[in-house]
Amino acid sequence: MVWKNIFFSLNYSQILLNYMKATISVSYRSVQLFRILLSGIFLVASFNHILNLEKTLNRIDQARFKGIAYFFGNPEYLVIMSGIVMMMAGFCLLIGYKTRWAAVALAAVIIPITLTVQVGQIHTLGPLFKNIAILGGLLFFILNDIQTFKK
Repeated sequence: MVWKNIFFSLNYSQILLNYMKATISVSYRSVQLFRILLSGIFLVASFNHILNLEKTLNRIDQARFKGIAYFFGNPEYLVIMSGIVMMMAGFCLLIGYKTRWAAVALAAVIIPITLTVQVGQIHTLGPLFKNIAILGGLLFFILNDIQTFKK
């Protein structure tokens, strides 16, 4: 009976707020290194999207959920635009300029790419989970104000 009273007397909203305010100490250098390494994949992918346009378009045409790409418009324009966004936002992430907004832009690009090309195909499970991990890295920079880290 005592456990029941304790269980029901907990203020769950207060527990959640305390959990959300929890902080950990992270080295500023590790955050810099994380940001620089994470940006690399977007810079390389941006050049691949722009320089290997036909190959990228063929991957979309072979994807099970290619309808997602066609829903948003002409895939050729989408690939070029995503390449430009990945280049600009990837560079911003690399140099640490407007990091949160760069991560938001990159997440907005990687989510539809992942849903279109990687989901639903057994041979793309590796790239699917790679993109999920990359999205986790982007969420780190979206959710954390890296300007407040101590140098």
